[in-house]
Amino acid sequence: MSASPDPGTVYPVGLRLAGRRVVVVGGGQVAHRRVAGLLEARARVTVVSPELTPALEALVAPGSVTWHPRRWVSGDLAGAWYAVAATDDPAVNAAVAAEAERDRVFCARADDRGASSVWTPAVGRQGDLVIGVHGGGDPQRAIGVRDAVLTGLTDGSIADRASRTPSVAAGSVVLVGGGPGDPGLVTVRGRQAVATADVVVADHLAPQGLLASLPADVLVIDASKLPRGRSMAQEQINELLVSHALAGRRVVRLKGGDPFVFGRGYEELEACAAAGVPVEVVPGVTSAIAVPGLAGVPVTHRGMTHEFVVVSGHVPPGHPASLVDWAALGRLRGTVVVLMGVDTASAISAALVEHGRAPETPVAVVSDGATPAQRTLRTTLAGLGKTIADEGVRPPAVWVVGDVVALGAG
Repeated sequence: MSASPDPGTVYPVGLRLAGRRVVVVGGGQVAHRRVAGLLEARARVTVVSPELTPALEALVAPGSVTWHPRRWVSGDLAGAWYAVAATDDPAVNAAVAAEAERDRVFCARADDRGASSVWTPAVGRQGDLVIGVHGGGDPQRAIGVRDAVLTGLTDGSIADRASRTPSVAAGSVVLVGGGPGDPGLVTVRGRQAVATADVVVADHLAPQGLLASLPADVLVIDASKLPRGRSMAQEQINELLVSHALAGRRVVRLKGGDPFVFGRGYEELEACAAAGVPVEVVPGVTSAIAVPGLAGVPVTHRGMTHEFVVVSGHVPPGHPASLVDWAALGRLRGTVVVLMGVDTASAISAALVEHGRAPETPVAVVSDGATPAQRTLRTTLAGLGKTIADEGVRPPAVWVVGDVVALGAG
């Protein structure tokens, strides 16, 4: 076999390695990446190396990988269907490749593509779809094309309508947490579900950019609930999810944040379950953590706070509908994150001070988080109500109480 094959002579093929022995010689970072892909293909992986990275070593204990803690010796490839030479010693890699050539075992040599009998493509997976790209001898080119294809499949700009296993099954509902608002902060699974939906029931806090990329035949239903304004009743939302799913459509309920963090997601799950509609839950990045983080405020910090509490502020302390123990929160030393608490901020801050929190405790108010209009204001518990009024803060906004606020002040 030629030492420097023409890139055009590569024959792309998918190896079905499930249950078949594969030998990886080397225990460093390159070996770890190769092992990760082989395990995804359910290969029976043996690693030969005196030492392993911590990540590789973590695969040995549960039995995912067999490890021979020594240097490679002739005969280690016996019974192998495929081999990887990934040590930091070119002589060892050459010896492994030579034995593989003699035994007619395809071998990927990490340090010398020209001396390899097989080139590993840039691989991406989405469900049962596998994308492999050879870059004509340029690995970075292959990675760039692979990533572009995966991005297109994820955001729907490349349609996979013929998929035998669509991301959303017909006649089912997927509750997708859309994160704090930026489409780039939606989970991969969430984007996949939205991209293959027939119906998307979305609220105003969901990442609107995802809706813009949907095909024209996708029905988008506005289920927004504006604070103290226009609002679709929860019962109507439940009915829409159920009726469209029972009609055989693939339905996605797209919410801001996480469906189960003050998102009424479980009410929707119960409604679907009662009607016999299958439901999948896709967690999202909750704004309670993401929005402060985007403003440079961590909700925890070693040596400063051992707890953080997320509170709904949609009703004030003392209201008959309030379920919050404000006295207990006032005694806490850690971080308090308040969602839906713009109009009630003065009452909540007064209750926290009344029950023990220092009036000078730092507070950060972050409005329109994860959007181009994001704004951060800094004040104290004693000054919170005035700051919100003077600055004209309107929902959506998250405010954070605690010493951690000072960490992001620089």
